[in-house]
Amino acid sequence: MIIKAIPTNIITGFLGVGKTSLIKQLLATKPADEIWAVLVNEFGEVGIDAGLLNSSDNGIQIREVAGGCMCCAAGVPTQVAINQLIAKAKPDRLLIEPTGLGHPNEIIKVLSAAHYQNVISLRSTLCLVDARKIHDPRYREHANFIQQLQVADVIIATKSDLYDAENTKLLYELQTYLSHIERADIPVVSHTNQQPLPHALLDYLNQPRRVSLNASGPTGVKPKLGNLAITTPSLLRTGGSHLSELGLFADGAMETSLAFDKRGMVRKQNRGEGCFSCGWVFEPTLEFDFEKLIAFIQRQSQSSNMGHALLRLKAVMITSDGIAGFNWIDHELSVVELDDTLDSRLEIITVNDVDWDEIEQQLMACLN
Repeated sequence: MIIKAIPTNIITGFLGVGKTSLIKQLLATKPADEIWAVLVNEFGEVGIDAGLLNSSDNGIQIREVAGGCMCCAAGVPTQVAINQLIAKAKPDRLLIEPTGLGHPNEIIKVLSAAHYQNVISLRSTLCLVDARKIHDPRYREHANFIQQLQVADVIIATKSDLYDAENTKLLYELQTYLSHIERADIPVVSHTNQQPLPHALLDYLNQPRRVSLNASGPTGVKPKLGNLAITTPSLLRTGGSHLSELGLFADGAMETSLAFDKRGMVRKQNRGEGCFSCGWVFEPTLEFDFEKLIAFIQRQSQSSNMGHALLRLKAVMITSDGIAGFNWIDHELSVVELDDTLDSRLEIITVNDVDWDEIEQQLMACLN
């Protein structure tokens, strides 16, 4: 039985900004006697972030919703996932990570509905942003990027250890940009994963959500860039039901089991918000050559027909050297050793449609 509403934080931000890394740091602060739950949504169809979290600690429950459907207008798969996660974990805190290509105001609307009034206690919504991206029109003019900032209670300027001597100038330009989109009031906290979480950030985590949200967005306006209203609709798939039809803790919509082909592989694709994704899942009996995988990732980022299109690549793979997590963003590749995984998964997100068959052949060539 739920005795009190669950403190819930939404952690948003554009692709590759470090949301999963921040969640790992937040989980490390969990009191030993508490249970925390994490709901992760990804634009891609195969789900990798839960594996990258790699949490084997007691008191942590992780659930994933793939396919970018968390931020849809109805968001039925998300509502079911939230209900099942709460019913199973009975958490003391809930962290929700929407896809970097989604519209976070939709999940906020869902969690603000009367159905959740005595179940969910919305606390600060955190938006992560790499201040170095402020000058990139692919970010500053993207409707989702703008909306993520507008619905936030706190902005976290991430990867600040990678800022150069222009650090102060970058943060000033970020503040100027926030004024441009009518959010000059929002606090900004600098952070790097190489350091402990700032006390200010932990304090904000427990504060009640202060940004009001209606059908148009915060403060009753549509997302804007200066005087230009951004009206780009979400292209991510939408559901067609309502929470009241599912019941508060519905048990339906169980995860679909994967149907591997004769090669032991499943391939899934998605498109929306001007981006394309393709993901592969491999049976756990298949093992990949670690060095070949590194060469494969480097080849994707350097090839003439892919390099300009590649936006994100991430993977959790069973390799000849153990289980490894791969994360490529902005021409930087990080590799971490993981404890366990149920299978191998790799996802690529691009800004153009590419020859996925050719990429698949290159990936299959990495098998031992």
